[in-house]
Amino acid sequence: MRVSLFSAALVAALVGYGSTIALLLAAAAALGASTDQTASWVLAICLAKAAGSALLSWRSKVPVVLAWSTPGAALIAATEGISMAQGVGAFVLTGLLIALTGAVKPLGRLVASIPDGIAAGMLAGVLLPFCLRLPDATTTLPALILPVIAVFALVRLRNPALAVLIALTGGLAAAFVTGLAHLPQLSLPWPQLTFIAPAFDLGTLIGLALPLYLVTMASQNLPGFATIRAAGYEPPVRDGLVVTGGLSALAGLFGAHTISMAAITAAICLGDDVHPDRHKRWHVGLVYGGIWLILGVLSPLILALLGAVPPELITAIVALALLGPFMGAASGAFGPTETRFAAAITLAVTASGTPALGIGAAFWGLIAGLGFHLLERLKR
Repeated sequence: MRVSLFSAALVAALVGYGSTIALLLAAAAALGASTDQTASWVLAICLAKAAGSALLSWRSKVPVVLAWSTPGAALIAATEGISMAQGVGAFVLTGLLIALTGAVKPLGRLVASIPDGIAAGMLAGVLLPFCLRLPDATTTLPALILPVIAVFALVRLRNPALAVLIALTGGLAAAFVTGLAHLPQLSLPWPQLTFIAPAFDLGTLIGLALPLYLVTMASQNLPGFATIRAAGYEPPVRDGLVVTGGLSALAGLFGAHTISMAAITAAICLGDDVHPDRHKRWHVGLVYGGIWLILGVLSPLILALLGAVPPELITAIVALALLGPFMGAASGAFGPTETRFAAAITLAVTASGTPALGIGAAFWGLIAGLGFHLLERLKR
């Protein structure tokens, strides 16, 4: 195989892992996951991404790159009062809904009928609270966080895709060198999957599973398919949804949240520099899957390093990683004039984080936005 296949897959995998692993850990902490459950979460989602990327690339002969749902992790991290078992129940249901969307066409049309502006408003409302935590982390630990922000800003001028990864690497190095973090006893234990019996609670299923399904579809799967189409390939939409949904439901039983099509990291693996023969470019999906398998095996070592650093660093990295997605979601929310006010309502209710009737704010934000949109349509 060409070296360019390995380099593109390696960069894409490291960018996807390094820029959002802190957010995944925040999601696990919000559900009260134990150390073993968190390690199982990371391993299961790495295995699901590896298997799905390789299988879809091989079946479709199209370079298919999968990601874990970053906005989904943000949504989970924003929840309160939900146990790990309830979260697993929501993950399993979300995966089944995604698979059904690929298998049952009317369900796909129903999701597509939600206005883009309102869906973007819900996503922006989920992401905003995390972005707002950056100033507090900075004032708490300025000697560490300010240089991290400076590195992020400078690298972003030349390569936005690598900015978070390099900022995280620099922050980790600075924390250990300055004594703010102490190197743990490093070993390489064989990672293990931990089965978690799901608990199906109606409030959690409505308040977490449904919003998780919607943000994954609207902000990950649809842009991911569009990225593949923009590169001149026909995306495997039906197979992609069935495979990612099925693997998400299976991995959910071991604590992992949803996997989806990738957009930003997919673009790294779709260019002419990956392979001059576009009909052989799908091999990058096999290499990408192999790299994620290795990252899964190394997950205990990586988690030990991240667990030793100050929490303010993780908070800052999460905020910096979500600034770009928030900018895109806010632009999408306030772009279409006919749904602008409804999108603002959706964003405000969702960002409040206030649950009602045991159901999370993201669901009520969506309901409020759709309600105002319906009233405005009736008036017109």
